[in-house]
Amino acid sequence: MEELVRLIAKSLVDEPDAVNVSSTEEGNEIKIELRVAENDMGKVIGKQGRIAKAIRTVVTAVATRENKQVSVDIVQ
Repeated sequence: MEELVRLIAKSLVDEPDAVNVSSTEEGNEIKIELRVAENDMGKVIGKQGRIAKAIRTVVTAVATRENKQVSVDIVQ
């Protein structure tokens, strides 16, 4: 799932080399942190958070197939 978030984020931003994705897993829960360049933050979040919500929806769909819970945080 970390690779999925990385692939989506790199396709959205102007500086794909600045994309950094890390994850921690505790039991059934996976927490994914996405970091992008400051000037690309708006492209990943989108108007009213629509793109961020879409990323979370796709990742949640994949996690559900694996019986896991996932959260995606976009941090600065």
